[in-house]
Amino acid sequence: MHRLMIFLFCFLTVVCSSMKPSTSVEWLKLDDVNAKLTQQAKPVLIDLYTDWCHWCKVMDKKTYTNQKVINYISEHFYASKINAETKETLTWRNKAYTYNDSYHINNFALYISNGQASFPTTVIIPAENTEPIPVPGLLEPKELEPILKYFGEGSYKTMSYPQFQKTFHSSW
Repeated sequence: MHRLMIFLFCFLTVVCSSMKPSTSVEWLKLDDVNAKLTQQAKPVLIDLYTDWCHWCKVMDKKTYTNQKVINYISEHFYASKINAETKETLTWRNKAYTYNDSYHINNFALYISNGQASFPTTVIIPAENTEPIPVPGLLEPKELEPILKYFGEGSYKTMSYPQFQKTFHSSW
């Protein structure tokens, strides 16, 4: 009987701990995003940051730990966190991006920010063969919600963002 009680306690502990909501976004490596896109199409969200950026850290603490943000991103996006200053070669859609000594930034960061690197920048890549859409600056959950839902629900395919904003009702 004692062993059964210990087993049940351990079993319930494992089950309950696995049911806990995640406390942050599951950030994938860019290579993993590339691989997942070959299996299932989803929009891509990239958090472009630097280690020295104060507002990047604020966004990490305020926005990317918000349970509604976490749940929505995990359901509708592949998410990757990219340090703009990485010297690592990054590969996106079979193209390699290297560190740019002139700008002290990785060329991938320049590409996804349309050459206007500022930090933090939230980048959305809606679908294959679409250009990255950078949204610079700190975004609180309420500011990020319409952007996520516009792309996550596919509204970008049928209407402009200003049209979407007119009918959008925040729930966060």
